[in-house]
Amino acid sequence: MNSLITGIIGFVGSHMADLLVEKGHKVYGISRDIKSDQNIAHLKGKIHVVQVDILDKKALEKLIAKVKPKYIFHFAAQSSNLDSFKKPQFTLKTNILGTTNLFEAVRQAKFDPAIVIAGSSEEYGLVKKDELPIKETNPLRPQNPYAVSKLAADYLGYQYFKSHGLKIVRIRPFNTEGPRRQDRYVTSNFAKQTALIEKGKQKPVILVGNLDARRDFTDVRDVVLGYYLAARKGTPGEVYNICSGKARKIEEVLKMLISLSKVKKIKVQKDPKRMRPSEIPVFVGDNSKFVKATGWRPKIDFNKTLADTLNYWRERV
Repeated sequence: MNSLITGIIGFVGSHMADLLVEKGHKVYGISRDIKSDQNIAHLKGKIHVVQVDILDKKALEKLIAKVKPKYIFHFAAQSSNLDSFKKPQFTLKTNILGTTNLFEAVRQAKFDPAIVIAGSSEEYGLVKKDELPIKETNPLRPQNPYAVSKLAADYLGYQYFKSHGLKIVRIRPFNTEGPRRQDRYVTSNFAKQTALIEKGKQKPVILVGNLDARRDFTDVRDVVLGYYLAARKGTPGEVYNICSGKARKIEEVLKMLISLSKVKKIKVQKDPKRMRPSEIPVFVGDNSKFVKATGWRPKIDFNKTLADTLNYWRERV
């Protein structure tokens, strides 16, 4: 069967490709820039990747009409909170208009794939203490342009389901971690700095932002399995959290990574540049709705997630 992944060379998209190949799917992927393909280099000859910008409506329509995938996994996006403050117009255009283009391409092709779209837990934004753990019914109070763009794409998914009958399942993943994660994200950044210190390319000092924030981390390989189950068992029009249901302090994550390092005497230093304009103190989700619908549960231990992330950076710095 044919499956299409938007943003296939990205962190989540590449792991999704791994899983679909393993499951025997004929995998097609699109990316705005196929030159930076190190995340999928190991899949050469096993997948079909086409250079298509999600903002190029005609190219997208042509590809989808040709491939007619049974499943579509939509990950193409500007996915950084920090970058969204610097480039709000680009973030909104890519994430909202790009998602609209995808839905329109499917509608114009007049066939009926299952579509899974990746929203974000950032859509919930400012969450009150008595609202934890966060359920899908929680009010949405986005705190950055990225979160606003994901909220809009999320609701577009609901609207296209209601208005046009597209089989869209909406997912709000919490912090997704593991190898291939870009270094602008906290866990991967700490892992890269640790690897640089081990190689003698950085002084034994890790620069950090806010260590008091608490986040709900899930391994990317568990998350993509969740997306796969959402496509097969999720109810179109519904929204689901994918998360572990546990909150870890960023300081704890840092200590766990340092304990995995070959260099034991590593200092920690606050860096004002790493502080966000707005920071949400605690983010922990309730995954019970998704577990009930699909039977999914996270299986990969967080220590393995960190060890694999650190090893990933050891091979690259």
